[in-house]
Amino acid sequence: MKKLLAEFFGTFWLVFGGCGSAVFAAAFPELGIGFAGVALAFGLTVLTMAYAVGHISGGHFNPAVSLGLWAAGKFPVKDLIGYIVVQVIGATVAAGALYLILTGKSDFVEIGSFASNGYDELSPGKYSLMAVFVAEFLLTMFFLLIILGSTNVRAPKGFAPIAIGLGLTLIHLISIPISNTSVNPARSTSQALFAGAEYTSQLWLFWLAPIAGAIMAGFIHKAFFDKK
Repeated sequence: MKKLLAEFFGTFWLVFGGCGSAVFAAAFPELGIGFAGVALAFGLTVLTMAYAVGHISGGHFNPAVSLGLWAAGKFPVKDLIGYIVVQVIGATVAAGALYLILTGKSDFVEIGSFASNGYDELSPGKYSLMAVFVAEFLLTMFFLLIILGSTNVRAPKGFAPIAIGLGLTLIHLISIPISNTSVNPARSTSQALFAGAEYTSQLWLFWLAPIAGAIMAGFIHKAFFDKK
């Protein structure tokens, strides 16, 4: 139960902090933080919660991470469903909190994209389905390689959250214009549920591509980089 609660709060913070920065601060008149600020916000959410609760649950906060760690032989299959369920719940509760705050604005009109992910017309840069799939697959694969490498028994101790947080920041710097950056099916699900059917219809890609990339990274790490 402690592990599941840690995953709930960690995923909540990732969505509340990362997507919250995109919804409220990215384009704020004159003082907006822009893409770079949103990218940093996502990295900081993972870095801070990895230190706060990572020692309890492993600090996954992402179904793709859990599945990638399983593929690498670092996470038991019996715990997968529980982790994935609470990650999605934590993300959705955070999105609900963001929705309550957003709709409390005096001149609120509509929710808009709500920091959701998309391809074709729903992509910030109008990138195709194939382009978004390739980006999400590769970026999630490298994210898992960073996680697996920095937490390996041969890596320097205590620095993994920094590498992981900076890695996620870099991923967002690359891909916000492409897909609004997912690499996390729970984060994608939570926002799409509030943004509406147009976004939920594309949600399958933001489960398939990150999970495929994460599993590939798990197999690569296990075969080539893990301690023999």
